Amino acid sequence: MIPNSSNRATEEMGASCLKKKITLIKSNVVKGRLDKAIAIINKIVEDTDNIVLNIALTGESGAGKSTFINAFQRVGHEDEDAAGTGVVETTINIAFYEHPELPNVKLWDLPGIGSPNFQPDTYLTQVNFSCYDIFFIISSSRFWTDDVKLVQEIRDMGKKFYFIRTKVDIDLHNEKMSKPKTFKKENVLQKIQKNCRHYLLEAGIEEPQVFLITSFELEFYDFPKLKENLSRELPEYKGQIFFRSLPNISEDIINNKMASLWFCYFMVRKLLGTWSTIFSRNVFDEDDISLLKNHLTVCRRLFGVDDASLLKISQVPNRPVEELNALIKSPHLLTIKKDECISRKLLKDTEIFCSMKGIATERFIRKVFYTYLYFLETVANDSKILLSKLWGTTV
Repeated sequence: MIPNSSNRATEEMGASCLKKKITLIKSNVVKGRLDKAIAIINKIVEDTDNIVLNIALTGESGAGKSTFINAFQRVGHEDEDAAGTGVVETTINIAFYEHPELPNVKLWDLPGIGSPNFQPDTYLTQVNFSCYDIFFIISSSRFWTDDVKLVQEIRDMGKKFYFIRTKVDIDLHNEKMSKPKTFKKENVLQKIQKNCRHYLLEAGIEEPQVFLITSFELEFYDFPKLKENLSRELPEYKGQIFFRSLPNISEDIINNKMASLWFCYFMVRKLLGTWSTIFSRNVFDEDDISLLKNHLTVCRRLFGVDDASLLKISQVPNRPVEELNALIKSPHLLTIKKDECISRKLLKDTEIFCSMKGIATERFIRKVFYTYLYFLETVANDSKILLSKLWGTTV
């Protein structure tokens, strides 16, 4: 199986097309055709969410491509939907893995170039190289001649690539065991980096960047730096999807996830001024509350603070789920006391949130919009709290 290049039509929605849609939405609102305006907005959000990001992992056999995929997806190696890993070559066919929460992010585990069924002279054709958006070239030792050939082809297609040197934890362990008296982690990492760059420079790769990682502990070494490079270099609509797929291993990633979700709301934000002259309700109705509940469910899942994620997290530091729930606020956003009205509670909470942000919300429709943002920020903060309390990091 290979990516379908015919899906590019959806991904090419440009700024001019978006402007036309905004104009059409405003026109329908002014004419009172709110159902048509909402239908267009829903279609824009749907098109944005349906953009597919195809990430190809290639390189030598046994370099750790499958292990990287499992870490990226936050699944264990023994889970049912995990990529196959082992001491022998496990990828003999092209396989793709959908992100558990974002099926439009696809990681493609390509067989190692030079393996029995994928020789260098036919490799590019067999894996349909032109259909991927970005490439991670992975090695566990140094980068070989075949890797350089892949880079040249990727450059000709005008696409991005990153050199990733895996299993540095094993290198550090071996070095420490063999040279315990002179061992210095920083020196070993510099040596690995220098060695990889040497071979790449020798092969004609100008100013090569090499990211040292261990897939068992993504928060260490160069994975945060890799993420920062991706954020700068990926096109905006691709970057939004990529950030939403990342595991919550740093506050920086959590902040970028939160920013990416703003991208999905900006259409509504542009229309607030027009809508606020039409709506005059002062309470949330059942439809509003239902939408907010769905929004909260999606946010908690994306930021890893939903019930299923909390149960999984609790097993690592061996802390009861009830204790984790007590640390965070998002599970209780729609919880009310006896004789309390959920609509009034939401209005009060949102007004407090807006007051803290210095936001004026004299129109009801603004309150609906900012309740979405209040939920989003609460969930993101919960993710940071768990990161800090359980793992002791605010990197």
